[in-house]
Amino acid sequence: MATKVKKTIERKRHEINAEGQVLGRLATRVATLLRGKHKATFQPHIDAGDFVTIKSVSKIIITGKKQEQKKYHHYSGYPGGLKTTNYARLVEKKPKEAFRKAVYNMLDSNRLRNNMMKRLIIE
Repeated sequence: MATKVKKTIERKRHEINAEGQVLGRLATRVATLLRGKHKATFQPHIDAGDFVTIKSVSKIIITGKKQEQKKYHHYSGYPGGLKTTNYARLVEKKPKEAFRKAVYNMLDSNRLRNNMMKRLIIE
């Protein structure tokens, strides 16, 4: 009778300096590392991504007119409860949150997403 061998997932730590990098391009790179798609052993149903630490998030570049035109919405569930803020105001108040939202929305919306986001450390 064959016995099952449980393999452990090897997770590396990646440290990225965000100074002078474009928001969307950096977010896709980080989402790929969190998902584990850069590994040869990638399987979509297994969360085998790595830990990612981002530094200097407040110095990220955003191209074009997105500072004023990019909008983030939050709905409370009540009538008239739609809150809207633009990118410039969000970065002014919470610079880490703008990057976190960009990475969050680039990951697949499934049960693994929250565990992947726990491995993202923004300093």
